[in-house]
Amino acid sequence: MFASVTGRVLAGGVVAGIAAVMGFAVSPAAAEPTLPLPPAPAPMVEQAGVSPLAPGIPAQPAAAPIAPQAQLAPQTQYAPQLQRAALPAQPTLTPATSGTIREFLAGKGVTLEPQDPRTFNALHITLPMPSGWTQVPDPNVPDAFAVIADRVGGDGLYTSNAQVVIYRLAGGAFDPAEAITHGFIDSQQLTSWQTTDASLAPFGGFPSSLIEGTYRQNEMGLNTSRRHVLARSGADNYLVSLSVTTSVTQAVAAADATEAIVNGFKVTGPVPAAPPATAP
Repeated sequence: MFASVTGRVLAGGVVAGIAAVMGFAVSPAAAEPTLPLPPAPAPMVEQAGVSPLAPGIPAQPAAAPIAPQAQLAPQTQYAPQLQRAALPAQPTLTPATSGTIREFLAGKGVTLEPQDPRTFNALHITLPMPSGWTQVPDPNVPDAFAVIADRVGGDGLYTSNAQVVIYRLAGGAFDPAEAITHGFIDSQQLTSWQTTDASLAPFGGFPSSLIEGTYRQNEMGLNTSRRHVLARSGADNYLVSLSVTTSVTQAVAAADATEAIVNGFKVTGPVPAAPPATAP
C-alpha cells in the first residue's frame, strides 16, 4: 500500500426485407371450358431466389426495371465529408549533445525562480510516498520543493530518496520543444554515467525528458531515474524536476518503492475550486 502525497507537497464507456418471402394462397381453379393445350414450354431451370415466369408473360431485359439515370453513384461521392484528413506526423525530437536545460534557458535570458511548497498552487503535483518513506528536510538539495526518503530499508551507507524541484521560468522567450531536448545532459555529465533508458515523450501533455541509468558518487554506485517537465499554467512556464535515486546494491530491494514513485508521479494543471454550495 502506498500513501499518496498530493497538493502543494502532496504529503501525506428498408425495409428491404419486408417483401422477402410473401406467400400467396391460391385456391384451386373452378371448372372451365377445355381449351387446346399450348405447346409444351422448353425445360426451365429454377435458381434459388428467382421465381420462374408464368406462361404468357414475356421476359423483360435484365436492365429494364432500373432506368440508367436512377443508378446511384458510389457512396463516397455523396459523402466526401466523412473522409477524415490524415493527421500530420508529430515531429521527432533529437536529443541535444551539449548544454544542460538550465544552461539553455539561461542563454535565452530566462531566470529560474524557486517555488515555495507552502504557497505554490500553479500546478498540481502528485508524489507517491511508499510505506516506510517519510518527507525529510535536506539541505543538500538546493531549492528543494519536496524530499522523501526511505527510513526503513537501505544498507546503512546510502538512503534511497526522491527529490522534486520546481522553478518558475521568468524573462526571455524560448521554445519548450527545443528546450526539453537538453533534458538528458545534466545526467550524462555525472561521473561514469551509463544510460539504461531514455525518452523525450510528452508527460501529461507537457514536453518532458526521462533518463535512467547508473553513475558513481563518493566511490559508490548509484541507480537513478530523472525527469524534467516544462509545464505551463496560465501565462507562466515552470520547470518541474524529479529524481529518484538508490544505491546499486539496493536497487532490487527498493524496486517496488522507487517504481511506485516514478510511475505515480504526476504534473497537472491547477485543480479548479469547488463551486459554492447552493442554498436549499
